[in-house]
Amino acid sequence: MSRARIRLAIAVLASALAIGTLPAAAHAAPAHSATAPATTAGRYHQRAETIRQIPLQGAVNVRDLGGYRTWTGGQVRQGLVYRSDALGKLTPADVTALSGLGLRKVVDFRIPMELRYDGADRLPAGLTATSRPVSDLGLYGTLLGAISSGDPATQEQMLGGGRAESYMRDIYRTFVTSPENRAQFATTLREIADGGQGPLLYHCTSGKDRTGWMSYVLLRALAVPESTATRDYLASNTFRAAYDAQVRAGLKQSGRMQDPDLLIPLQEVRQDYLDAATAQMAADYGGFHGYLTDGLGLDLRTLAKLQTKLVRQGVSAQ
Repeated sequence: MSRARIRLAIAVLASALAIGTLPAAAHAAPAHSATAPATTAGRYHQRAETIRQIPLQGAVNVRDLGGYRTWTGGQVRQGLVYRSDALGKLTPADVTALSGLGLRKVVDFRIPMELRYDGADRLPAGLTATSRPVSDLGLYGTLLGAISSGDPATQEQMLGGGRAESYMRDIYRTFVTSPENRAQFATTLREIADGGQGPLLYHCTSGKDRTGWMSYVLLRALAVPESTATRDYLASNTFRAAYDAQVRAGLKQSGRMQDPDLLIPLQEVRQDYLDAATAQMAADYGGFHGYLTDGLGLDLRTLAKLQTKLVRQGVSAQ
């Protein structure tokens, strides 16, 4: 069999795994755990997998997506794809640490308003972020308006009573329904698949929603079990908890918010947010495979290139 046909076969298998035609994965671990429990399902043996955080002072949710096991008996290679929150507050030591990753491309999913208020990324010399905005449905502007009002009644009206949670579910649905958003994710996946592209990092503001969805899609496209991809998504709650609590405490102490806990649904990732996107995916495209091929326009050759580049096959499970 030719190399091209082997790659296509890998892609077909990965797609089959992604849409659940082979044994289902074990249930996801609780959101507070950043380490996967060891499970066994069929012939697949999964050891405890620690999520690989890159510790920095100016960004709290920087991670290497490598290390996860796949249903195809492989393991996602480390040092090729990174996910993170915004990099505008990096210290000089952080920038030095980032330069050690050998990044060749940084993709920024933030919208222009976020860039104006939070600032551009601080990156190693010779590296400039590629702006690839993914819509937040106006959430950032709404959040700024609620906080700047300083009025508890206005803030409750804007964010309370389940409105913040509903807003988040709507945002996740647009990851699937918006042609513009799909195009941004698809372009990034094609760049990741490119054998000539070196290590790549993508991020948004908190590194949890747009970045979380991108990571979930990539991992599932690589035949990482759905439960593991979900665990990676939910781990943002672990890495962001202390920083987000400090933000809420600062808003209360400054008098800008009487009830900063209104922000918690916006600061956290939640299973039902992810479920909103995957339910939309099933409704619009019949499932994950349809989202990859029809929604994102990825052909089998691109899916095969993702496998070839990012998955190391023949990894023994111990």
